[in-house]
Amino acid sequence: MSFTDLTPPEAARWAARSGLPLVRDRHAGVAATADHIHSVVSVLRELDFGDTPPSAAYHAGWEQHDAAA
Repeated sequence: MSFTDLTPPEAARWAARSGLPLVRDRHAGVAATADHIHSVVSVLRELDFGDTPPSAAYHAGWEQHDAAA
């Protein structure tokens, strides 16, 4: 899936569609933030977790805290 940078007017339009109208001086900042988030998520999507079980399989407090183990 290809991605082009979100323009400030597009960011304003998407925000308005979500019920979050933006004042004009915030359009560029929101667009830049959205682009950054997208770039981070893109990297995470490329990670190969292999046989890593889902988080629901993890139970906090069940670890053995033994230095000899």
